[in-house]
Amino acid sequence: MNPSPTIDAAAMWADIKQNALTIRSREPLLAPVLEESVINHGTYAEGLAHRLGRKLGNHATNKTVVIDAIGDVLCRETNILNAVVADTQAVRERDPACNDWLTPMLFFKGFQALTAYRVAHAYWQAGRHELAHYLQSLISETFAVDIHPAARIGKGILLDHATSFVAGETAVIDDNVSILHEVTLGGTGKERGDRHPKVRSCVLLGAGAKILGNVIIGEGARVGAGSVVLEDVPPHVTVAGVPAKIMSRNKDDAPALAMDHQLKERLRGRNGNS
Repeated sequence: MNPSPTIDAAAMWADIKQNALTIRSREPLLAPVLEESVINHGTYAEGLAHRLGRKLGNHATNKTVVIDAIGDVLCRETNILNAVVADTQAVRERDPACNDWLTPMLFFKGFQALTAYRVAHAYWQAGRHELAHYLQSLISETFAVDIHPAARIGKGILLDHATSFVAGETAVIDDNVSILHEVTLGGTGKERGDRHPKVRSCVLLGAGAKILGNVIIGEGARVGAGSVVLEDVPPHVTVAGVPAKIMSRNKDDAPALAMDHQLKERLRGRNGNS
């Protein structure tokens, strides 16, 4: 299974704006948020900046400063906006609770937290570490998601539900990964240097998975819910347990796209049906 081609940002925005107008006509109570986040803006970048700035601004001293900081990155950095568009598409295609392009922007805190992280990461890369840390603290307080701004995250990411997701300073997540809530990509102590996990493309990380140390989760692997991973995971296998052990080889090369969390192969073997 391969990722779908990324939709054009302008085409996505046109659909979002039309949907917002339709919803405003039938839900007048939502008119203020739809106008502030969508209808009054000309681009996806501008609308996202206002939506995220308004939410993060609840914990900030000045909402306008936060909106401007986010908008400056999203409107200027094409590569970051392209990654955000790919994330939006990942949510639309992999989350059965999402039926349109507008919903993640307005309501899904995993998508919102990930987009805000991308802005903080841009400031970190530019050497503006204090501003990056400030945005990180706002993201943590607002969304209960704690991603160090130095962590490196690819595009086409689904951060589903997202509560209590943690990614440390040297964590790396490649493209087209799906992550459930309460996942930790952490270290194992107080050592410095390269100390956090590396998650390769098309990996699926189940809810509550704890991956600790400078370990590699191989391409197309699947980590079962509640597992604790302390060693490298080969590509295209399923691991589960505490500590995690290999359960089976995956039939699907891209479990992140299929979003199949069942340990079917191993369970059938135990029942004598394989």
